[in-house]
Amino acid sequence: MNLAEPLSSLSTLPPVVPPRSRGGLADEVGRKLADDIALGVFLPGERLDETTLAARFQVSRTPVREALKQLAITGLVAYRPNRGSVVAELSPLQIDQMFEAMGEIEATCARHAVVRMTEAERDRLSELHALSRTAIQHGNADAYDNINRDFHLVIIHGCHNPVLIDMALGLRHKISTFRRTQFRNLERMTASFEEHSVIVEAMLARDVVTCYREMRAHLLSARSAAARVSSTWSSK
Repeated sequence: MNLAEPLSSLSTLPPVVPPRSRGGLADEVGRKLADDIALGVFLPGERLDETTLAARFQVSRTPVREALKQLAITGLVAYRPNRGSVVAELSPLQIDQMFEAMGEIEATCARHAVVRMTEAERDRLSELHALSRTAIQHGNADAYDNINRDFHLVIIHGCHNPVLIDMALGLRHKISTFRRTQFRNLERMTASFEEHSVIVEAMLARDVVTCYREMRAHLLSARSAAARVSSTWSSK
């Protein structure tokens, strides 16, 4: 497949497979609540009342309670005595620093993956890249987010360094919500796809320098795009 081929030339591609489930009801509530936090619907320091949230998401309090526990692990939610769960008071600077660290770690993973990935892993990377093109054509942000996640995981695991993999996955988990919100903008999906194209071509060409540079730039672009979605987490 020609990675430089324009999106408009592939109008006959098959429809996107619906995004797979990420778990039970608590996971769904957690994902929706995390998006609301990232988009500024709930502000830093704001109390997250279980009853109010249950009514908002039309579920019982049990999945809300579990979702809050999950988000506490990521650092998006904090527990305060006498107040219960509140939106964590992350600053734009802290988010910038997490994206910066993620950029360096994923870029290092990419640099090693260039020479260590198996042929099956390279084929999978190309396959996911083609699927992401289809998601853009259908304007399916959820599908693109799922594919994007798997795309990056193939590269992370492709470095075949357990220490780097653990570091990358841990930090990725903390900023996954902010990475996901950038795809609310169709233009950003297209830009992300083009950035991926350069990375895939460099991977297949065994170009270590380009892979490192472009993966790092890609993560910094993701941070800028996420900041534009919500002024709450924008850098000042």
